[in-house]
Amino acid sequence: MSNITFGTNHPVVLTGARRVGGAGPVDVLVRDGRIAALGAGLDAGPRAERVALDGRFVVPGLWDAHTHLTQWALARRRLDVSGARSAAEAVTLVARRLAADPPPAGVALVGAGFRDALWPDSPTARLLDEVAAEVPVVLVSGDLHCAWASTAGLRFLGVTHPTGLLRESEWLPLQGAVDHVPDDVADALVGDALRAAATRGVVGVVDLEIADNLAVWRRRRTPPVRVRAGVWEDHLDRVVREDLHTGDRVADLVEQGPFKVITDGSLNTRTAYCHDPYPGSSHRGVLAVPPERLVPLMTYARAHGLRCAIHAIGDAANGLALDAFAATGAAGSIEHAQLLTAGDVARFAELGVVASVQPEHAMDDRDVADHHWAGRTDRAFAFGALHRAGVRLALGSDAPVAPLDPWAAIDAAVWRARDGREPWHPEQRIDALAALTSSVDGRPLTLRVGDPADLAVLDEDPLVLAGAAGALRSIAVSGTLVAGEWVHRAI
Repeated sequence: MSNITFGTNHPVVLTGARRVGGAGPVDVLVRDGRIAALGAGLDAGPRAERVALDGRFVVPGLWDAHTHLTQWALARRRLDVSGARSAAEAVTLVARRLAADPPPAGVALVGAGFRDALWPDSPTARLLDEVAAEVPVVLVSGDLHCAWASTAGLRFLGVTHPTGLLRESEWLPLQGAVDHVPDDVADALVGDALRAAATRGVVGVVDLEIADNLAVWRRRRTPPVRVRAGVWEDHLDRVVREDLHTGDRVADLVEQGPFKVITDGSLNTRTAYCHDPYPGSSHRGVLAVPPERLVPLMTYARAHGLRCAIHAIGDAANGLALDAFAATGAAGSIEHAQLLTAGDVARFAELGVVASVQPEHAMDDRDVADHHWAGRTDRAFAFGALHRAGVRLALGSDAPVAPLDPWAAIDAAVWRARDGREPWHPEQRIDALAALTSSVDGRPLTLRVGDPADLAVLDEDPLVLAGAAGALRSIAVSGTLVAGEWVHRAI
C-alpha cells in the first residue's frame, strides 16, 4: 500500500514555522519519526533536509475518530444520490447513470447517500424497476442503516422483500454483498482514499469497518497514514487469543483499536432508541443490544485490555450505554451521542467517557431532527453542552456517512451552519480552539518534543480562518508528515 519506510529516513528541519498559540517562528527538527527539537536555528547536520516554511503554520496532524474505510473507498466511486429530495429524484439519478454508464451484466449498480426521512414519496422496488428492469440496483442510505433495492437488486442480495426498503437487521447482515470486491481492488481503493485524506492534513483514522479488521490490516500492512483497527464481536475471540490490547502494534502504522458494538439504530431510519416515541407513532426505535448482553461483552473486552466504542444515537440508548460503562468500569467512547438528556451529559464527564461525535451529521440531519425529534433538538448534537461539562470530544466523519475531511467537521462544530443557512442551535457551538484540539488525538497544538512527527503544514492560521463561516472547509494544506515522512507535499 506504501513504499515509504516510515521513521527511518534522513532528518528534516522545518524552518520558520509558526505554531497555533505559539509566540513566534521556530524551527522543528524531525528525526527517527519524532519531533526531536523545537527552537531557533536548529542544525541537524549535512544529511538533514531543510524545508523553508516561510511563516506557514505547523499543527499536529489531524485524526478522524470514526470511519468505515472500505465503504468510504467504495462510496467515493459510487452513484451519489445524496442530493435527491424524493424517491422520484433518486430514480431519475439512477436512470441517468444507467443510460450513460450501465454496469456489466450480473454486476449491481450501487448508489450511496439517500436520506428518505423527509421525502414526500416512498422508495419502493417498483419505482426502481421502472428504470432498471433486470439490472440489479441497490442504493445504500446515508446513515448506512438502510438500503433500497430493485427487484433484481433483491435477487442480487439473495432476499425477497415486500417493498424493497430494507432497514436495520434486514439490511446490515447483507452489506457485504455490495461491499465485496477482490482484496487487491479494495486495498488499492483504500490506499487512494487515505492518500486523498493526507492532502487534508490527516495523519490517522479509526477504522470501524464491519470486517475482520485484524486480518485486513495485516494484509494491507503499510497504509499511508496511521490506522487503529476496531474489532467486532464476531472476531473478538481471535484478538483475545493473540493477547492484543487497544494500542498494541499490529503492522506498520497499524494499531489494535477498540471493541465496537452498535446498540441502536439511526435518526434517518427512525430506529435510534429514544425515551419518547417518534411523532405520530408509539415507536421509540430499536434497541439492538440490550444491557443484559452489552454489559458482559464490555466486561470481557475490558478484562482483555480493550477500550470500548459503543454506538448510541437515541437518548435512551445513550443512557443505557453510560450505565454499561458505569457497571463495567470500561474505558472508551460513545460513538455519535446524538441525543442526550442533561443528566447524561454530566455522566459522560463523571465516567470519563469520550464523546466521539461527527459534527457534519448535525448539518445533514438538522431538518430531520426538527421533524422526528421535535421539541428535543436543544439537546441534539450537544457539542457545546458536552464541552462545557468537561467531556473530551473526538471529532470524526463516520465516512462514508460524511466525507473524510476533518476541516469540514471542525467548521460544522464551530458554526453549526452550512450552505449559507442560519446556525442551528448556536448554543451548542464550540470554539475553534476546542474543535481543533478535539481533532489532533490529544497532542498539544504548540507541538511537543518526543511526540510522533505526525504533522500538518497549513498556509494560514486555522483559528483566524475559523472566524468566517465555511472558510475552514477550503483551508490549504501544504504538507503532511507521518512518522517524519512526507505523505503529502506541495512546498
